[in-house]
Amino acid sequence: MKKQSFTFLMAALLLVLSAGVNAQTIKGIVKDAQTSEGLPGATVSVKGTTSGATADNNGAFTLDVEAGEMDIVVRYLGYNTLEMTVNVAEGETKSLGSIYLEASAFGLAGVSIIADIAKERETPVAFSNIQSEEIEEKLGSRDIPLVMNTTPSVYATPQGGGAGDARLNIRGFDQRNVAIMINGVPVNDMENGWVYWSNWDGVGDATESIQIQRGLSAVNLATPSIGGTMNIVTNPAEQKEGVELKQEFGSGNFLKTTAFAHTGLVDGKYAISAGMVRKTGDGVIDGTWTDAWAYYFGAAYNVDENNRLEFYALGAPQRHGQNLYKQNIGAYDHEFASELDSYDQAALDDYQESESGRLYNENWSWVDYTYDGRQNWNGKTRDRYSENFISERENFYHKPQVNMNWYHQYNEDMSQYTTVYYSGGEGGGTGTYGDVVWDYASEPSRIVDYNSTIAQNMNADTALGILRNSRNNQWTIGAISKLTYNVNENLKTQFGIDWRTAEIEHYREVRDLLGGSYFIKTSDAFNPNAKVGLGDKIAYNFTNTVDWGGLFAQAEYKTEAFSAYGMLGASSIKYTHVNHFMMAENSSNELESESDWISGYQAKGGANYNFTETLNGFVNVGFVSKVPIFDGVIRDSDGVLIDNPENEKFTSFEAGVQYLNLDETFNFKLNGYYTIWQDRAITVGVENAAGDDAVISLLGMDQTHAGIEMEAHWHPVSFFTLGAMASFGDWKHTSDANGTYTDYSDGGTPTSVEYNYYVNDLKVGDAPQTQMAVAATLKPVKELRIEGVVRHYADHYAAWDPLGRQNPDDRAQSWETPAYTVIDIHADYTLPVQIDNAKVTAFAHIFNLLDEVYVQDATDNSRYNGFDGDHDADDAEVFLGLPRMVNAGIKVSF
Repeated sequence: MKKQSFTFLMAALLLVLSAGVNAQTIKGIVKDAQTSEGLPGATVSVKGTTSGATADNNGAFTLDVEAGEMDIVVRYLGYNTLEMTVNVAEGETKSLGSIYLEASAFGLAGVSIIADIAKERETPVAFSNIQSEEIEEKLGSRDIPLVMNTTPSVYATPQGGGAGDARLNIRGFDQRNVAIMINGVPVNDMENGWVYWSNWDGVGDATESIQIQRGLSAVNLATPSIGGTMNIVTNPAEQKEGVELKQEFGSGNFLKTTAFAHTGLVDGKYAISAGMVRKTGDGVIDGTWTDAWAYYFGAAYNVDENNRLEFYALGAPQRHGQNLYKQNIGAYDHEFASELDSYDQAALDDYQESESGRLYNENWSWVDYTYDGRQNWNGKTRDRYSENFISERENFYHKPQVNMNWYHQYNEDMSQYTTVYYSGGEGGGTGTYGDVVWDYASEPSRIVDYNSTIAQNMNADTALGILRNSRNNQWTIGAISKLTYNVNENLKTQFGIDWRTAEIEHYREVRDLLGGSYFIKTSDAFNPNAKVGLGDKIAYNFTNTVDWGGLFAQAEYKTEAFSAYGMLGASSIKYTHVNHFMMAENSSNELESESDWISGYQAKGGANYNFTETLNGFVNVGFVSKVPIFDGVIRDSDGVLIDNPENEKFTSFEAGVQYLNLDETFNFKLNGYYTIWQDRAITVGVENAAGDDAVISLLGMDQTHAGIEMEAHWHPVSFFTLGAMASFGDWKHTSDANGTYTDYSDGGTPTSVEYNYYVNDLKVGDAPQTQMAVAATLKPVKELRIEGVVRHYADHYAAWDPLGRQNPDDRAQSWETPAYTVIDIHADYTLPVQIDNAKVTAFAHIFNLLDEVYVQDATDNSRYNGFDGDHDADDAEVFLGLPRMVNAGIKVSF
């Protein structure tokens, strides 16, 4: 195995001497007070004179002035004008540092109010901002979470490499405990809290900024923001008119075309932006093709001086081939496996190395092109994606989101912000069902033998094995309203409601009969042994509903040096389940289950103190009682209600400091956190003495997440910037777990059966507990930018299943994956051409520059791909990191 080394990109620094000894100059950076984003085009002038300057693309300006005292006026469309008095001595260059402008009540940044964007030197939480410029510079049309990998304690991977199949982990918490919000609206799944990034495939192209608030965050909604909150803010409508066209090419025959158009602000009243994206590709990993569209529409309308409306609509209808199954390391790369200290060499005989190496994917296989059977999804019968192969695992989905925001100013002290939203999804994923024929010989793991399956079904006429769709159709409507009242110039209060309701259909249906004339379903109690065809429902068919209501109250106190906030919130959730294939006990009606209303609450607060103009510190603390997800209350396979489901409890403490020098050439953040997670909701299936299935809730799955996080940025000269981050975590379980099932199977006295799981002191898996990154940006000539990013990960324990920890003598940690370092390169150059005022920019990204082989995701003691079950490398199943990839293109804006 290659030796791992932590490589840093270094660039030579040139000394720049100032000219004009006797000139007087004022410089600074104009920023949005909510997002800290630079405001390009802001004007800075000396009141009563014609002397002025315009801010550059980063919001920075330089203004030549006369010596003496003067009033400086800072203006930006949609923001309140700011005046300040400045005294400049003869020959002095005076830095004003950051100049923050507040959006007017109806400024174009209004959505950031709904989104609870944290502010520098004011909001007492640990957070990182990524602006649209940085997203464009680093993302390279990958899934949105991957741009967050240079922020502390954030770990995102593309998993199997399918478009939209990424996952995100913050401080050791997966996406179910990370709140994902788009324009202030939570988009986590209402049933299980997960986020499916394929649903938001085009959002990155319309994003104005992303803010990660780590920990409980300052968001006042009752969201699952335990590990953190990810606020994605799109611009409702650009202030300036223009058109942007972008064409991208990349590895895996990637092809993407993007077009956006903006009216700009018309008559000071309204603005409209619209965009369309088309994306296709074969995928870097075998069989991970993509066929996707995305759209975005935003409009803003200033009704009058007290009312403003905003409208958003976005979505991404898409299909893509998936790679869902991890493999034993030996199935990908024998050389890599043999160099691992804990990999048993005997395992190499059991796991044949794929000819595709780390590009191997068992979720697709070849089919004879003469097979002309059609497939059905979303209610229509169509041709399959390729005549030469069939994807066992394909995702197809379209989940548009529509928001209507209303901002109303009652008076100088009172305002209200309301959003009403709708999201409706249709689609699902595919897989096999019944008795398909498997090929165990041609690859390191079994694949579907479609030709043999088709021949089998044709000979029998009945389809014995088929492809099925697992459908997940849903709709959600909701409303969030926040009333803000300024008690005085220092104290602001806010009260709000959060209401949501969702209905989700879950069923399987026939996708492809694979040569058969019909399929016989046996799972429907109301229509047993029925012959069904394409698009007919099979296996299971049920409908779940989720009703949610929440209230919160918050107070914020702010002086020039001190700010603090406190928040109380409560929410109640109710679940229902109707099974359309199962009969209720002693009845011919459909099986129905309904939970009681289950309540949760949160209390959190914090304070920030600005010790000097350059140094501030903060603390926060919070407690959350979180309602279990749907599966923790109702088992939807058979409608069983879980007895006395426990709320999960989180207690969090955090403190930090930040240093930012006045001219903003250096910025340093340091913070520490300690989070206690109690009564983690895990339900497990067991089998009672009669052989019947039962379900229990485990108690005692307690864990702590503690760590230190650092960020620094150094910008000594205009052409060089150096950024760095590091995070060191200690995430572990703090007790064994147990669950009790009352067994009535013998018809006599009930017997209490206890199940014990020995997990105390085991490290939390699924993300590296040590992370570092360095990013160096060099601008050697005008309009050329080159950035190198080095990321290093260590102390990454494989994810593990508590069901495999029932032996009290097995206390070994899950397998620790090898540390690894990855280097990415980003570059762009604005071409020296002028075509009708068009700006033409060429760009390129190289991900995994050195083509490093590494483990990015792992599961310990795999039941499918493990060798001898002793928590070593040969027992893990993994996704290796993607190989070197390239993304490049041209952007034209005018």
